[in-house]
Amino acid sequence: MRTSSEPGPVIRPVVLLPDRVLARPAAPVGEIEAAARSLAQDLLDTMRAHTHCVGLAAPQIGVATRAFSLDVTGHRKARSCHGELVLFDPELVACEGREVAREGCMSVPDLTGDVARPTSVVVRGRTLDGEDRVIRADAFEARALLHELDHLDGLLFLDRVVSPDRVFRRRVYR
Repeated sequence: MRTSSEPGPVIRPVVLLPDRVLARPAAPVGEIEAAARSLAQDLLDTMRAHTHCVGLAAPQIGVATRAFSLDVTGHRKARSCHGELVLFDPELVACEGREVAREGCMSVPDLTGDVARPTSVVVRGRTLDGEDRVIRADAFEARALLHELDHLDGLLFLDRVVSPDRVFRRRVYR
């Protein structure tokens, strides 16, 4: 964890499949104290450091805690956009619709897959200030929220692909 003597962003290594931290449910954060605030900053710093990353869950940086960062700002598939955020102890309150779309994950860097997910969601969690926040999202932001919630429950997109033949090698762009 960061100490006050360490200046600048802290970029944590992203944990890769088959690390066990990715396969088990994360523990609740509880009170938002210094360790939780430091974790939030690490999540944001690490997410910002990866160009195409729109979300990062605490287990992906090796911390089995229910927290994630998210920011779909500027993404071509986003309709709703709540900007950069961190949620602690988030939970899915409601969802509706269904759409199959391609997903990838920083913890599974070589593969993508088609996953069916609700098209709109309501997610509730707590902010850095410990206040409740309710997010109503649709389209890509809803998908991203559900992807991060799955990480907190020990699931990867590979656990939700619509069929085994809908997993693909990730394209490498130059």
